[in-house]
Amino acid sequence: MKDLMGMMQKAQEFQQRAQEMQAEAAAHLVEGSAGAGMVTVTMTAKGDLQSVRIDPSLYKPEEAEILEDLLVAA
Repeated sequence: MKDLMGMMQKAQEFQQRAQEMQAEAAAHLVEGSAGAGMVTVTMTAKGDLQSVRIDPSLYKPEEAEILEDLLVAA
């Protein structure tokens, strides 16, 4: 019985630590860029997209495919 209570306590501690780590990942921002900084993407370490910055010179309709590739690369 004592072992079961100890295991349950360890499981609760593990769950609490996992939640803390998820909160830390949500608060930590990472940034990626492509095209010599012409496209920059900022996300949380958890993977939530926060922002996308695109150099205005890439707004040309004939360069849409290049912009799409740079977004993926960033």
